[in-house]
Parts: sequence; C-alpha cells; structure tokens
Amino acid sequence: MASGTGAATVETPTGMPEGRERKRNQNRLAEERLGLYLVLPTLLLLGVVILYPVVKAIVMSFQKDAGIDPATGMFVEGGSAGFSNYTHWLLQQCTTASGQTVSCPPGTLGSQFWDAVAVTIFFTVVTVVVEVILGMLMALVMNRAFKGRGLLRASVLVPWSIPTAVTAKLWFFMFAFDGIVNHVLGTKILWTSDAWPARFAVIIADVWKTTPFIALLLLAGLQLIPDELFEAARVDGAGAWQRFLNVTIPLVRPALMVAVLFRVLDVLRIYDLPAILTQGGGGSGHATTTLSILVVNQIRQGYNKASALSTITFLLIFLVAFIFVKFLGANVIKTQESQRKAAK
Repeated sequence: MASGTGAATVETPTGMPEGRERKRNQNRLAEERLGLYLVLPTLLLLGVVILYPVVKAIVMSFQKDAGIDPATGMFVEGGSAGFSNYTHWLLQQCTTASGQTVSCPPGTLGSQFWDAVAVTIFFTVVTVVVEVILGMLMALVMNRAFKGRGLLRASVLVPWSIPTAVTAKLWFFMFAFDGIVNHVLGTKILWTSDAWPARFAVIIADVWKTTPFIALLLLAGLQLIPDELFEAARVDGAGAWQRFLNVTIPLVRPALMVAVLFRVLDVLRIYDLPAILTQGGGGSGHATTTLSILVVNQIRQGYNKASALSTITFLLIFLVAFIFVKFLGANVIKTQESQRKAAK
C-alpha cells in the first residue's frame, strides 16, 4: 500500500499502479486484435489458395476413378474407394474400377512407385551433398576481400537466375549424342537415354544451377561471423582447418541448415529438370522418373489415384521438413532466441 494525502493507491506485482496496469493490458489487447484484423485477409487468401487444394486432393484420394472395368468391359462410375488408392501405390497393387485388387502387370504405374521413391531420394542425397560442399567452397572464396569480388559474386549467381526449363534444354543439347560433352570427353554415351548416364546428367545439371543458391545463403551466414573470433583462434595457435571446424562451422550452422532444408524440399518435388532433360523422366526403365513426374503421368489416367500419390508425396515432404525444423536445427527463430539468451 502506498500512503498519501488522499486515498490509498494499490500497486500491482510489477510495481505499477493498478489503474495504469489495467490500461496497459487493455491497450495490448487492442493491438493484438488490430494485428489479427490486419492479417485476417492474408489468412483467408492462404486458406483458399493452399488449404482448399490440399483438402480437396485428400478427399479425392478416397474416391474411385470412373472408367472401363477390365474384368467386365463395362463403364463403372466412381465412388468410395477407401484406402485402395493408397494400397495401389504403397503395396504395389492395382485396383480395377469396381474395387477388385489385382496384381500389377510389369511396367505399369503401380509397380513404379517405389522405383520413383528410390530415384527421388537418390537425387536428393547426391545433389544436396555435392551442392553443400561446392557451395561452402564458393562462399569461403567470395567471403574473402580481393579485387573484383563484386564481379565474382554477380557472375556466380548467373546459373541460378536462369529458368529451370531453359537450363534443362541447354544441358539437353550439351548431353546429346553429338553434343559438346561427348565431343570434349571423346565418348559416345547416351546421356539422356541410358539409365545411369541419365541420372548423372540430371545431377550435373541440377548442381550447376542451384549450387550458387547454397553459396549465397552460406555467404550471408559467413558475413555475420566477427573477424575477431578468427583472429583470437589464430592467436591461440589454431590452424586454418581447426578454425574452419571450431569457428566457421558452428557459427554458420543455422544458415547451413536452412540452405539444406530448402534444397532437400526442392529436390523431393523436382519435376521440370528431369522431365525436360530426359524427355519425361524416361531413360532406360524410367530411370529418372521422380515422384512428381509419376504424379503428372498418373493424372492422365485417373485424378483420384493421382491425388492419393500426391498426398503421399506431400506427407513425405512434410515429414522431412518437420524433422529438419524439430531435430536438426533448421528453426532459425528458435536458434536466434537461444543465441540472445546466451549473450545475456
């Protein structure tokens, strides 16, 4: 209680008079309501553009595709399919329009699902690892002070600025049988037709295009590291490799994890580069057919089975993103808050 000439003034635990505390809370609530009103149109727009298609695809994935029943030769209307569209992909089974489960003939889409998963994961692991290594080397070079550094940074970003379709067509001509790659190497490799050459062609083209993106993000992280830390490590006798492992890597890790997350999600849903470079994910035995290419191919045969496949792909990508954010340190906001608390 605070005594005075007039009535007693009640103080809150924060040391502020009760009336002033109440007014501050009211102002804060008014600001929160205003913020909600301002972002509400954006939330509604996102709901229409993003949420509705996702929900619609999930609903369609539990419906049968209308078409000719191979067993009877009769046209069958669509209806409830339960989980048969999902078992069609996950268990490598095919279902007729009437709901009967049959074995997939060799080469049909149902038997290609796990091959597409393996190809997608292979592209993801190899391209991201190579891009991170090359991107780190490029970022370390661009972070140094030398004459012409600005020109080098601008020129490095040129491949990333080229549209993916243009990049794919460019490498398609370079990897042609009589193209410049075979001419320089003195080989006669069918880069866009044979299985493994086609896969490596996609990897080379993707690494060439998107490594600058990794380098740009890592360069931004390197520029936030104070030079005093490297100088202190040098005074303590740490060599270049020790400074890289003990100073550079820990401090650039948030930017590195964000870069890896972005690239992993990009490659998991890659479509245009292999589709154009290898003529629709062809090659020998659909060697470059990714999940996204498989979804587009299935759309031509039935929307509902394609919806089930796209839902599986969405859940796979969501799971990977969740693991990166929750367990692998890709949550930049949480990392920055931890760094501020440690600094205090």
